[in-house]
Amino acid sequence: MRVYNNEATLSAALDSMLAQTYENWECVICDDCSTDGTAAILTRYAAKHPERFVLLRNEKNLKLAASLNRCLAFATGELVARMDGDDISLPARFETQVRYLEKHPDVDLMGTAMRRFSETGGLADIIYAPLEPNRFSLHNAIPFHHATIMTYKRVYDALKGYVSLPRTVRAEDWDLWVRFFHAGFAGANSSEVLYLVREDEKALQRRTFHARWQNYPTARIGYRLLGYPKRWLVQEWIITLIKSLTPFFVQKMYRNYQKKRYTRETKII
Repeated sequence: MRVYNNEATLSAALDSMLAQTYENWECVICDDCSTDGTAAILTRYAAKHPERFVLLRNEKNLKLAASLNRCLAFATGELVARMDGDDISLPARFETQVRYLEKHPDVDLMGTAMRRFSETGGLADIIYAPLEPNRFSLHNAIPFHHATIMTYKRVYDALKGYVSLPRTVRAEDWDLWVRFFHAGFAGANSSEVLYLVREDEKALQRRTFHARWQNYPTARIGYRLLGYPKRWLVQEWIITLIKSLTPFFVQKMYRNYQKKRYTRETKII
């Protein structure tokens, strides 16, 4: 887990891990030079649960990929799961993923469906990933929801972790999936919701014109590695352009429509 200024959400995330039905785990957390109360929260949890939490801190803000690579260097388990500091893992998440991988030795990575929730705690829509993604899934879908995955440490070692470059900022996972499939690994997803992802206005604001076009070289490299037809890259260029030019207020209106359509009265926090 990489955290950065997650003071308002971190306790709920860590509590969700402590509530897991699977007990043989430890969490390596890298604080990416937070400027709020994140470090104090981490220190408190580590003092109370020293067998559970391994704390790292960057001297300067390194972003997600480099911070996750630091975590991987300290990971001692055979399996590695991802999580973000503003989300929630449901209690059966770890146990479900471990048991699935035990029963399916041909699968190297497992992701799950996830459900959005708002800053006020209201549940919204469920986001599914393809049950049996392959190297062609990247053309029109996200093969795995990054924060939900569990995979083998040997997979990360074989792929040499995450690529930390300007072109992979906010596309670290997409780049990882390209190299995952290019290396011949296989993954699967569960349709069961085991993860709750926080969606707020800040998440939409991060999807800027600059961010989208900064990631385009990663798509170009990925399409070449996976042997995609050149016309698919043209389609990707057009889609990126449309998304980049879509005004923020239109994106916000669409998300509000989804919330009104799917939100339930149940509160999770």
